Amino acid sequence: MTALQDNLRALAPETLRGIRRGIEKESLRTQASGALALTPHPAALGSALTHPHITTDFSESQLELITGVHAGVESCLEELTQIHQFVYRTIGDEMLWVGSMPCGLPADETIPLGVYGSSNVGRAKSVYRMGLGHRYGRRMQTISGIHYNWSLPGVTTEQYFGLIRNFRRHSFLLLYLFGASPAVCGSFVAGREHRLQPLAGGTLHLPHATSLRMGRLGYQSDAQAKLAVSFNSLESYAASLQEALTRPYPPYEAIGVKNLGGEYNQLATSLLQIENEFYGTIRPKRVIHSGERPLHALRERGVEYVEVRCMDLDPFVPVGIAAQTLRLLDIFLLHCLLSASPPDTPAEIAALARNQQRAAERGREPGLMLERGDGEVALADWARELLDACAPIAAALDAVHGGSAYTEAHAAALGVVVDAERAPSARVLATMRSDFDGSYVRFTRERSVQTRKHLLELPFGPELAAHFAREAEASVAERKRIEAADNIPFEAFRQAYLSIDRLGL
Repeated sequence: MTALQDNLRALAPETLRGIRRGIEKESLRTQASGALALTPHPAALGSALTHPHITTDFSESQLELITGVHAGVESCLEELTQIHQFVYRTIGDEMLWVGSMPCGLPADETIPLGVYGSSNVGRAKSVYRMGLGHRYGRRMQTISGIHYNWSLPGVTTEQYFGLIRNFRRHSFLLLYLFGASPAVCGSFVAGREHRLQPLAGGTLHLPHATSLRMGRLGYQSDAQAKLAVSFNSLESYAASLQEALTRPYPPYEAIGVKNLGGEYNQLATSLLQIENEFYGTIRPKRVIHSGERPLHALRERGVEYVEVRCMDLDPFVPVGIAAQTLRLLDIFLLHCLLSASPPDTPAEIAALARNQQRAAERGREPGLMLERGDGEVALADWARELLDACAPIAAALDAVHGGSAYTEAHAAALGVVVDAERAPSARVLATMRSDFDGSYVRFTRERSVQTRKHLLELPFGPELAAHFAREAEASVAERKRIEAADNIPFEAFRQAYLSIDRLGL
């Protein structure tokens, strides 16, 4: 019997029933034409600084919708649906772009940064985004996706890091199964080097791509590529991040904290301004106290949950992710947790980065090989091995929840491995070609229109409307309270927040 099977048998049913999950979903607001909406964050949605469920990500035009913590898959998606319903009833004739890769974009400097009010913490959020724009360009920041937050009772920090190491080894499977961004509007790469191939109507693509969002054109950074962050322990992870957060990085020193006019260019000149700038397919997380640094929270209280960051928006699902996908994520994360997880090495970290690029840009290519150990293995063969090992986990989850939903999610994943044309990325390309003359913008605009129509037609009673209105009002009141409580200049606040003492040594 394998270590995974031993560990699975050792889990009590109440532990398996104790999985908790939440979703954070980003979407661009667009005009009815499909062009980026340049309007401010709608006031009726409340304050982006303090609303618990509706905020913005990089841009004023980029909503982020956040569920609470849920014991059930369906209840999590029900809340996400209700948040969407409120948003659609508030944004008028605008709509949410249902693709991970952006709509047609204006000039980089006209993409509006998120605005969070006049408080020090609100100004810091905007300056951080200004820094991201200077470092990576604003277009890259308009990419949208879904983050899946996940925990299991009784899991130690050490065990969560074992999960993370295995997740990084095997996340190519999720790109293959659920990647849905094989094409982009040409405006996204205007003036940049790329290896994309023209399709039609200003659309660029790669024929076997799964997730361009997770490839070289997505959340990637040559500067961060120099970071060989080890996930062997909280200590090694924290030390790697602290180095990146505190050591000045010459190209960013050249940008400077302020410009000649005295306006802020960025929060800091280090490789990372703050912890959230570190890109990755998964992060260890801990709920932070007010004003606390995330790294300090991890060092003080350990890992509380993991944040899966490699999921594309599914344009065929109204809220961007399906219940079956969440169930496969539960299975996959349990596999990562329960399987043996040897320490990572700098050589393996580099190989995993190359595997991610291959899976993102060529994942459906017949016979594609990935690096494993000292050799190579076919992606399809490795994917089947992983899913075969996941079968007992699906059965165990069905045993504690009743029904066959987890087994069906597992079977559907196996079907995609057998036939790559079932993958969302293949379906996106096929639909673009057959119904929209190969145009990514036309395809995604039509899917966005249909999604808006569907969600506006769902029942939305006066109780729900009143609940969301109260939340919006409360968030504005809280933002004003924070602004009134500020008692130091912004520069003093910035320096204090970035102090190495705040990192929890």
